[in-house]
This record gives sequence, structure tokens and C-alpha cells, in this order.
Amino acid sequence: MMEALPTALEVDEKSPESKDLLPSQTASSLCISSRSESVWTTASKSNWEIYRKPVVIMSVGGAIFLFGVAITCLAYTVRLGNKSLEVLKMTGPAFLSLGLMMLVCGLVWVPIIKKKQKQRQKSMFFQSLKSFFLNR
Repeated sequence: MMEALPTALEVDEKSPESKDLLPSQTASSLCISSRSESVWTTASKSNWEIYRKPVVIMSVGGAIFLFGVAITCLAYTVRLGNKSLEVLKMTGPAFLSLGLMMLVCGLVWVPIIKKKQKQRQKSMFFQSLKSFFLNR
């Protein structure tokens, strides 16, 4: 006669290795990374959804950069007390550099996204081509 297959509880009681595997499987299924988008996802995103973050970073960076320009110009044109002048001369260039850094990060991010989109399109094409020839 054929033995009955052990139930899940019996397997857990007999092998301690399966207890170690269960939490890691659960954790990996619950904590799916947002960076790993499936190749099989066919829902196309609009340009705003794709480029929203870089546009926001560039806009905020540009605003901070312009604020730094204004503060720096004020520090060298307006006559103020020594303490106020020192504060303006220190914070102006700080805002300039922070804004410029954010602006450049956003500008660099756009070509990276474009390259990633092209790679994703190629990957989807080759996956469909592969499935076409393997399913025959």
C-alpha cells in the first residue's frame, strides 16, 4: 500500500529546516521591493508618472538655487549689521550649492530614466520573442 503524504504540521514537527524557511518566505513575499518592477507588467505609465520625481527635484532645486542667489545678492548690496551680514554671507552660498546640487541631480536623473525605459522595452520584446519560440 501507498503511504499517505504527511500533512504540513507533521512536516513542520519533523524537520526544523522547514521552520527556518517559512519566515523568510513570508518576509520575502511581504516585503516586495518597489525598485523591482516586473517585466510582465503591461500597464503603461504616463510621462508624468515616469518623470514626476525628477521634475519635482529639479523644481525644488531651482527654487532653492534662486533663493540662494537672492540672499547672496542681498548680502552684498544691502547695508546691515555685522551679525546679519555674516549670516547672509554664510547662508546664501549654502542655499546656492544645495539648490544647484538638487537641480543637477534632477537633470541627470532624466537620461537615466530614458535609458531604463529603453532597456525595459528591449527586455519585454525579447521576452515575448522567447515565449513565442518556446511555446511552439
